[in-house]
Amino acid sequence: MKYNFLFLFFFGLCLPVPERGYAQKTRMVEFRVMFYNVENLFDTEDDPHTLDNEFLPAGRRRWTLFRYYAHLRQTARVISAAGEWDTPALVGLCEVENDSVVTHLLTRTPLRAQRYRYCMTGGHDIRGINNALLYQPDKFRYLGHESGRIRFTNRRKRSRDILHVWGRVITGDTLDVFVCHFPSRSGGVKETERDRLDAARQVRHMSDSLYRIRRTPNLLVMGDFNDTPADTSIRALTLSASSARTLLNLFADEAALNAEGTYKYRGEWSQIDQMMVSRSWKRYLKEGSPRIFSEPFLMTEDKSRGLRPKRSYYGFKYEGGFSDHLPILADFLLPLAN
Repeated sequence: MKYNFLFLFFFGLCLPVPERGYAQKTRMVEFRVMFYNVENLFDTEDDPHTLDNEFLPAGRRRWTLFRYYAHLRQTARVISAAGEWDTPALVGLCEVENDSVVTHLLTRTPLRAQRYRYCMTGGHDIRGINNALLYQPDKFRYLGHESGRIRFTNRRKRSRDILHVWGRVITGDTLDVFVCHFPSRSGGVKETERDRLDAARQVRHMSDSLYRIRRTPNLLVMGDFNDTPADTSIRALTLSASSARTLLNLFADEAALNAEGTYKYRGEWSQIDQMMVSRSWKRYLKEGSPRIFSEPFLMTEDKSRGLRPKRSYYGFKYEGGFSDHLPILADFLLPLAN
């Protein structure tokens, strides 16, 4: 016993002693964000308050339960594949019809294993489509959400509300997320430009108001803006009189992205799906991020040239694909002290 005590005593003297001021190591946790316009994710039930007749079993597209559940499975496949080793912490979606559709996506497809929760806009679009946010509660602790109605110059105009969701991330910070689907260019680019500018001003108003509530808000704005980074509505979002309130467009440098764009129309690609962040959140952006998720299984041959996204319908021909848009991804590294 005596010799054992001496051995432990001298062994203890040989152990390394941490130097004074030794810095605690910080582990970085990946936080992946995805946005995806899923294109016409309607159920097969008639909503008498919206123009959804095209997507009914007796409608022009013969939207049957088989095709509906195929679209759900295809959407789940894209989200799972985009997560690679793990599904994204946040997934912004647009063109989802209602709560039933999102519930079915999360409970009747392989996504049920991921235990996502969701929130969505209340519905103001004439076709009945909405914006939604899927979130993993262990990575994003939901605190609240609101549906922001756009105040259009044309008072008869109706469109999707802006979804604003706020929650706590592992750093202890609050993250404010906006999911957008700006009015389309149907009717002409110039003729509809004012509608998208009105939508941008609504997002700007909602995000600027957070600076009166939080000292340094972390903002993440994502969506299908139906405009490119060079267009007026996007510049209205990313330019501010105060540099502290400037939103940085992660998809502004189209030449640096890994694909030509997210949407192809009449043979031409464009970058209308984007993600913008405040300076405070930009500091967490992972090197090599963001990117367009353009895996081969999402694509098909384009009659004009090259490839295009494989859709559910090409015109009125059923393709059984995914969407007319490609998803976008951004990875952030959040510090977690050991």
